[in-house]
Order: sequence, then C-alpha cells, then structure tokens
Amino acid sequence: MEKVLRKLKRSKGIYRYLYYIIGIVYIISLFFFIKNLLNLKGIETTLRFVFIIFFILYLILYLFINLANLIKHKYKVFILTSLISIIFILIFCFGSYYINIIYNNLNNMTDDENLVYTSLLISLKETDFDNKSVIGMINDEDEIEGNILAKKLYSKEKLANSIEEYDDYYQLIKDLYDEKIDAIFVPSNYVTLFNEEENYKNIAGDTKILYKYSEERENEDLILSSNKTFEEPLTFLLLGVDSESDGLNANAAFNGDTLMIITFNPDTLQTTMVSIPRDTYVPITCRNDNYAKINSAAAYGTSCVIDTVSSFLDINIDYYVKINFKGVVELVDAIGGIEVDVEAPTYNAGKYDGKMCEQNSDRLFGDHLVCVEPGLQTLNGEQALAYARNRHLYIGSDLDRIRHQQQVVEAIANKALGFSSVKSLQDILNAISNNIATNMDIDAILSGYSVIKNMVANVLSGEDLLTINKAYLETYSLPVYVPSMGNTTSAQGYYKDSLGDITHALKVTLGEEKEEEIKTFSFSVNETYKAYSPGKGKRQEKSSEVLPSFIGNTVTDAEEYCSSKGIMYNIEYVDPNSSHYNSSVNVGLIGDQSVHANTLLNNVTEITFYVVNSKESIKDEEKDDEEIIDDLEDEDLDIIEDMIN
Repeated sequence: MEKVLRKLKRSKGIYRYLYYIIGIVYIISLFFFIKNLLNLKGIETTLRFVFIIFFILYLILYLFINLANLIKHKYKVFILTSLISIIFILIFCFGSYYINIIYNNLNNMTDDENLVYTSLLISLKETDFDNKSVIGMINDEDEIEGNILAKKLYSKEKLANSIEEYDDYYQLIKDLYDEKIDAIFVPSNYVTLFNEEENYKNIAGDTKILYKYSEERENEDLILSSNKTFEEPLTFLLLGVDSESDGLNANAAFNGDTLMIITFNPDTLQTTMVSIPRDTYVPITCRNDNYAKINSAAAYGTSCVIDTVSSFLDINIDYYVKINFKGVVELVDAIGGIEVDVEAPTYNAGKYDGKMCEQNSDRLFGDHLVCVEPGLQTLNGEQALAYARNRHLYIGSDLDRIRHQQQVVEAIANKALGFSSVKSLQDILNAISNNIATNMDIDAILSGYSVIKNMVANVLSGEDLLTINKAYLETYSLPVYVPSMGNTTSAQGYYKDSLGDITHALKVTLGEEKEEEIKTFSFSVNETYKAYSPGKGKRQEKSSEVLPSFIGNTVTDAEEYCSSKGIMYNIEYVDPNSSHYNSSVNVGLIGDQSVHANTLLNNVTEITFYVVNSKESIKDEEKDDEEIIDDLEDEDLDIIEDMIN
C-alpha cells in the first residue's frame, strides 16, 4: 500500500487533487441521489435499483482505474473518465433537487400527525358575561373542541357558571340567539360551519370570543386511513374548503358545501363522480342517525362526514381529499387554463347582459367582479373559480353549481397531466401541495405513478386520458320543520331509484358489481344524443315525506291519512278556553295538531288532532246572547228609573 501511495505522489498534483475532489463529490452526491431514489417507493423499482448498482459500480471502477492511470501517468484516459464523472455528478445534483421537490410536495399533501385543536367560548356581542351567565356545551364526551377542550377551558379560566348540556350544535346556537343561554362552547371554525344557514349568516359579526383554549393533539382524521394503493380500485371523498386565503393549513375547516365522491379503477382507467347537494336530507350517523342536511355533518368532523356519506351511498370510502377552492386559481393558472363550456345564466339572466358574473377569489364585488361570456372557451384561474362558485344566476341553484364544479374538476384532471416541462410540473405540484390535504400517506400517493404512466400512454396512442362518468342525483324540494332550529328549513329530498342507480354505477367502477347489458337500442335523427348519466332522469320513489297541515280539514281527512301511513292518532274536542282552540277555523274542523306541519314523517308515530267543539261553541254563543239581553234589560230599567225621577 505504501508503494502505491509513493507512486501516486509522483503523479502530477493537479490531476491527483482532481482525482480526490471528484471522488469525494461523486460519493456525496451519489449518496443523496440514492437516498432520494429510495424514497420513490413503487416507482420503476427495477429501474431504480439498476441505476443505483450501475453508478456504484462506476464509482468503484473510476477509483481503481484512475488510480492506475495516475500511477502510470496516463492522463488522457483520466481526463475522459473525470469528465464523465462530472456529468454524473450534475445528474445526481439535479436529480436529487427535482426528486426532493416532487417528494416534498407530495408529502405536504398528507395531513399532519398532530394538529392544534381550539375551543372557543363565545356570546352575542351585546351580552354581558359574568359568573351568573349560563353556558351551553355539547354533551358528547368524544367531541374534542365542543366538549373535551371546552371542559379544560372552563377549568383553566376558573369559571363557576352553570352548564346547560346539548345534543346538537344547531339547538345550542339557536338558544344562544334566543337568549335562553348566555354563552356557548364552539369549535374554532364555527363561522365557516354555520354562516351558510340563513339564520346565522352574520354569525361572525353577531358574536364575540370570550375565552380561547388550544391544544396539540393526535390528528383524529388520520385514524380513517386505508392501506389501499392505486394498484386497486379506490374511492375518494372530495371536501371543499371555501377559504378566502391562499394555502391550506392542516386544520382547515370545511363547511360541507362541496361533497364529491370519486371512484377510480386503475385497470379500466374509468372513474365515476357524483356530487351530493349540500341540503340533501339524510341520516347523520354520528348523531344517532337523526335526519338533517348532509352538510351539517361537517360540524362534527371529517369522520362524521365520511361515515354519513358512506352509509348514504352504501360504499366504503378509502381516502378523503380536502381542496381549498381558492387554490383552484393557482392550479388552473399553473396548467395554462382549462377548456370549459360555460352554461348561460338561467335565472335573472339580464342582470349582467347574459354573462356569468361572480365575486373574485377575495370575495370582492364591484370592479373586482369576474364575468364570463357563455360558451366553450379557455378559462383562467379566477374565471374557473367564479364559475365553480356561482349558483345565484341559475334556476337549479346548488344543483347547477354542482354540475359546474364537476366540469371544472374534469377539465383540470384532463389538463394537469399534459405538462410540457419540468418547470410546469413543478408549478402544478406547488399549487396542488399548497391547497390539498389528504389522509393518504406518501407511499399510497406514489403508487399512483403507474396509473399516470398508463394515462400518458393512452394519450400518446390517441385514446382518452380517462373515462369519466358524471352521475346526477335527482332531488326534490323538501321543506322540513326542525325543532332544534324552531323553523322550517329548505332541504332536498332524493329519489331512491336515482340513488340506487348511482350506487350501482359506483360499484361497477370499483369492480364490485357487473354492468347490466343493454339489450335494446333506439335512435332518432330528430333527437339530440345525450350520454348516459347514472341517476339522471330516475324519479319514481321519494326518499322522505313530511307531515302536512290538517288545520281546517275534516277529521275524516286526518283519519284516512294516518291509517294509510300507519300513524296512531287521537281526536280531542276543544273549547275557547283551550290553548289548542283556533278561532279562525269553523266548528267541527281541525284547529290544531300536536305534531308541527312539515315534520319528517319518519319521526311521526303518533299525533293528536284538536277539533273545534260545536257544542261548546253553541253554549258560548247562547251565553253571549243571554248576557246581551241582560244588558238590554238593565238599560231599560235605567231608562224607566230616569223617567220616574
């Protein structure tokens, strides 16, 4: 060894030091390159290990061969191999840089293992809070912000106020507004959760924060994670976070306004998507299957939304994806815009001269209004977001907005994979990672590489990137009386056959059910061809009914209805002294009922009808006549007495 070192020292110094430097830099850069390659689990595994082995063998050959070249003073071969080594070093550096960017961007989409949860004690702005004030609290001991942290806040601030317990946030807030209680414990995102309700649209300005308590805890949503990868059929729940700020923090709140189910099959490259209208009236699983608008499940966390949607559609949901809709602006701009056929306004269309106009991403009107002409065109980020948000210019309101959101999502999906450079890929990944959060781990995300490769191969061969079936849930107006809110809310019922058709389509995509064979076919040149949309046009059986008002109706009408619905009923006759007496209803007709009209029929098992009692009314009338006669007789007596006097 000493003899080799002595011979090496006799070589030219510049080449010898270059040998040392290239060898050290090569080893360091190769180490980081291998480290980053190993992070890409599931991506071209064989190819990655071939590269790793090749570059390690090259390093060994370089060190030994050039050691011999330096000893023998063969500098031409040394220079050539050194140049090759420098090229490899540059490949390692740039490769590590871009792999690291891609990996970190994808990893940033995964929700954090720990989150900061916050409980707030709020009151109405004009309320004076003191030790005599009554505080409302959710009684569910598993509710982190509404109960667990609320109790810690109560203890930390050394409060001695009496506590009123509630089963439901909406009843809690209603009693606060009705001043039955003075303050309530709510999650930190209470404004986002409840300001879409008409009664609480100004909740941010109506309330004030009295006390606040925060604590870092294990992310409850990550418990929901699946172990599935993109190598098998998957179901995603897309949750919209309608934020007014850029980016999406780990604890971002969503209000349940956007609930989109997407099933995907990697073998067939088919996907089926369906959006559930926010006002659809369904059983909320975490509230003992009590019926409510499906978006209200968001008040009880992601797990409640997932369980509710899963039960409603009868499918297992593997992963959730939260997307900040303001991030749509950044994403669409990053991919160079999307092509969308903008639907012309169908309600109050003349307001903006037939254009679709909506506030911008900062929720600003006036000069900041974003307007788009109807028709097929390329939309930029602001225009795409405006179209996805708008519902007030369309007769279908939220139902039309859902269709527009599906158009935007489909257009983004088809365009995002058409990146033309590493820079555009980097911009897309930055936009996605900043505005998306999911419970998928990084390995599951990376498993999608093979799917993307197949999609790109389809495009290169002239086939469609992805086959997307857009399902449509048929709904109908269902005004429902909600006792906890004290009023009738504008909900949406759905048709069972429409839901069944959608569920079948989702399961066909997942490979759980077989597609029904079409045995008949008809065609007419006079009819415009429309692609099949699961669930659309099926309106045979309604999901729910509400109890009608029988006030002013006959007892026979009420009896026949209750008998047909299997409802037990009682008939009571009331007089004017009863609280159920209705002076505006004729004798013998129903003046009141024990169950409020528009109550969901599922919740009605027994009802009492209060009928205006004809006998009691007649006696009262006779009594009134006698009193009038008595009064007249008294007046006559007075007149006679005056004449005598």
